[in-house]
Amino acid sequence: MTGMFRIPLGDWVQSIINWVIVTLGGFFDGVSTIFTGLYDAAEWLFTTPPFWAVILVVAVVAWLAKGVRLAVGTIVGLMLIVAVDQWENAMQTLALTLVAVLIAVVIALPLGIWAARSHAVSRIVRPVLDFLQTMPAFVYLIPAIFLFGIGVVPGMVATILFAVAPGVRLTELGIRGVDTEVVEAGNAFGATPGRILRQIQLPLAMPSIMAGINQIIMLALSMAVIASMVGAPGLGKDIIQALSRTDISLGFEAGLAVVIIAMILDRVTSGFGGARRLRRRTRTAALAPTPTAAASVAANA
Repeated sequence: MTGMFRIPLGDWVQSIINWVIVTLGGFFDGVSTIFTGLYDAAEWLFTTPPFWAVILVVAVVAWLAKGVRLAVGTIVGLMLIVAVDQWENAMQTLALTLVAVLIAVVIALPLGIWAARSHAVSRIVRPVLDFLQTMPAFVYLIPAIFLFGIGVVPGMVATILFAVAPGVRLTELGIRGVDTEVVEAGNAFGATPGRILRQIQLPLAMPSIMAGINQIIMLALSMAVIASMVGAPGLGKDIIQALSRTDISLGFEAGLAVVIIAMILDRVTSGFGGARRLRRRTRTAALAPTPTAAASVAANA
């Protein structure tokens, strides 16, 4: 009886996807080519040099972000990945994650700024972000397969869609949280909207923006593992094999490699965000600028 009132929503979505494939097939082929090229370049960058050279570079970045302790921990963690023979898989996962993060940040920052400056855009974007954040991760893989086939590209597209929402939200939140007195003073001194954005709003919103980028990285890494279900290379491939064969040792080693990469990325991004906040507090304590003075600098720069 209830079947008489069923709404064929899934069939409608299938029809829409079929229409998109036929109508925009060339566009998606171009996107696939670009994404594949970016991934191949990133994979070459991480897998071609000897592992010790990559570890050294990552350790230097960790040292710049948070000091010697993080650098030593990074070396130990990456050497452990080498010791369990997961280095190549880990670097493939890292390449996919970083490319997806780069694209997600390029999308999230302008969209978050636009939403912060326009209430109409914010009202439109908010339900879309709610939809993206509440949709189960595996569902993203279905349309990605239809649009891009099997391989690294559908996994990358699904990762971008899954991870982009917190970047948009926290960018908008950070810019809206900037003291209105500073912005009004900048307008009073004749600063253009673009200069106010670059020299007042973005610097003051940077802690929130960095938190958004950190969340993008964490979500992208978690989705990059799931993306192996559609042919994306990396650690997820071994995790899926371990599940299918009930191989505890392989699953533990691959899972441990994911945890190590996640911890390194989290500490590095939070370290750079903390360094920015510390430098800002130091300048504020030394110079003690008033909102009017800050706006005057922005207007006259």
